[in-house]
Amino acid sequence: MAKKLGELLIQEGLIDEEQLNRALEEQRTSGERVGAVLIKLGLITEDSLVDFIARQFHVPAVNVVKLNIPKDVISLIPLDISQKYQAIPFGIMGNTLNVAMADPGNLFVIDDLRFLTRKNIQVHVCSDSAIKKLISQFFTHDDNLDDMLGMLKEEVDVDLVETAEEMDLSFLEDAAEQAPVVKLVNLILMDAIRKQASDIHIEAYEKTMRVRFRIDGVLYEIMRPPLALKNAIISRLKIMSRLDIAERRLPQDGRIKLKAKGREMDFRVSVLPTLFGEKVVLRLLDKSGLQLDMTKLGFEESQYKAFREAIYLPYGMVLVTGPTGSGKTTTLYSALSELNKTSLNISTAEDPVEYNLLGINQVQIHDSIGLNFASALRSFLRQDPDIIMVGEVRDFETAEVAIKAALTGHLVLSTLHTNDAPSTIGRLLNMGIEAFLVSSAVNLVLAQRLVRRVCSECRYEEDVQPELLLDMGVREEEIGKFACYRGKGCPVCNDTGYRGRIALYEVMPMYEQVRELVLLGASTTEIKRESIRLGMLTLRRSGINKLKAGVTSVEEVLRSSAKD
Repeated sequence: MAKKLGELLIQEGLIDEEQLNRALEEQRTSGERVGAVLIKLGLITEDSLVDFIARQFHVPAVNVVKLNIPKDVISLIPLDISQKYQAIPFGIMGNTLNVAMADPGNLFVIDDLRFLTRKNIQVHVCSDSAIKKLISQFFTHDDNLDDMLGMLKEEVDVDLVETAEEMDLSFLEDAAEQAPVVKLVNLILMDAIRKQASDIHIEAYEKTMRVRFRIDGVLYEIMRPPLALKNAIISRLKIMSRLDIAERRLPQDGRIKLKAKGREMDFRVSVLPTLFGEKVVLRLLDKSGLQLDMTKLGFEESQYKAFREAIYLPYGMVLVTGPTGSGKTTTLYSALSELNKTSLNISTAEDPVEYNLLGINQVQIHDSIGLNFASALRSFLRQDPDIIMVGEVRDFETAEVAIKAALTGHLVLSTLHTNDAPSTIGRLLNMGIEAFLVSSAVNLVLAQRLVRRVCSECRYEEDVQPELLLDMGVREEEIGKFACYRGKGCPVCNDTGYRGRIALYEVMPMYEQVRELVLLGASTTEIKRESIRLGMLTLRRSGINKLKAGVTSVEEVLRSSAKD
């Protein structure tokens, strides 16, 4: 249907040929349906696509998330079939089964479902995201993690595992490969995917062991496996990530590739020796969840305009700053995705390479063999580049090469660790870069933080004292003109009250007045004051705007940004 749907959308005037080619190129790497790719890239809205498909195939549209579907109806099509075909039953009348499908034109699927259920199939069209959401709500794992833990002590040879410290390799491997241990590790990984966690922490202490998931930036304890299984679980993860299970004194890094729910997931694995055993942290890298549409990252309109203008300049430097885990990589990848054309040569130096981007030359940094950011950058300059992305400016050498590249006709994108945009200038000067070079090379500095979105399914209006709002920076004339929200907690948001995150941005273009202040050796405070006068929105102000829009809560704004 992919090509046919694309052609029909062009005929209808909903997209153009260039947008379809861009979506088809993205589809080749992601493997998603072309409709889902068009929505992800922001080229068409989900509602517009569903309405169009409904008209095209003369079938009714339905939103299955809003329906109360009996479990005996939804279970008429097995989970693997629902996931494979993106089809879900939602009603039955006599011998006719109502089925919601993302692709109602696929006659082979309809025939398969008719044969499988032995019923007539009445097709309805529904969005991909609604079907996926319902599948995740209805189909949890048959094995509950708590039940699994209860079974473990009975099934696993605990005495064997407890003495693993003294075991030789063959015994350790046997313990790691015992069926319940394999099953438990798989369940932990699958549960993390289902709960949309970004990291898994597996930690051992003197008398206990725990597993925590980082969901929307906050760590939650998920389970406490028996301490006796410590070495078996860690060895199993090492085997999966092709690490040395005999080495328990040095840190190790590896990777696990896993196919789950019809998509490929990457887990970046880090093993660290601690006082009572090894700690394992797994970072989940889900390319299908990577937001590459800059308009959906959280920019205010003026910020988006300034950032877009800066990345389309033929040369100069654009710096993205913020702490680890603040979404800097996503912002840079979205910028590169926007710039990625066959007419441009784009190279990146990253540590590590988190996502593979088609059409971009990505280099993995290896400090141990001398391939650092500075040496990679020098090599890029001999590769006829147009755009260069440096994962991080860590030292004078990298900063110097990056600045020179920006001054000699190349666009350079990079990251730094500073608290806000104006202090980035001081950081470069402290590294030893001359003020006139900083003033000439830097086009724009962007600082960012991530805040959690209030869950739309369980949010309610909360009373906030006007004094607190005034103290956090809300203007007096704004108080009383907007509502503040927070979430109660529900199954959709894992009882946290939050679902998903959005970025707060502080975008500082290097206007002539700011360049002059840098040349004059002005302080960070003076640069910040002048930038605000010229229209810069601070991180706190960006947070207040998100609060006024009902996107986030007072608690999140206070947690993520300092008062101006």
